[in-house]
Amino acid sequence: MANTKLKVELREEGKNPRQLRSAGILPASLYGKGFDAKNIQINTHEFEMAYRQNKDNVWELNLNKEKFTAKIQELQVNYATNEYLNVEFMAV
Repeated sequence: MANTKLKVELREEGKNPRQLRSAGILPASLYGKGFDAKNIQINTHEFEMAYRQNKDNVWELNLNKEKFTAKIQELQVNYATNEYLNVEFMAV
């Protein structure tokens, strides 16, 4: 099982998820034991390409200078349009 590296950023305050998705950004959250949950955002295209290659990846999320190893807990998809709506990562 390979680690897939992905650059993430803290989610912009004041924008709702629809605005982010229309700008090509996928809203996400990261949670785990020992730290507070973080609302993050990912480039949608980069996530789609990495996710299609291997759906069971362990993800290495680079948030500023912090690195988190995580697995996808839940991926919300609009099945009518095949658009990714939200991703929940759980730190391992």
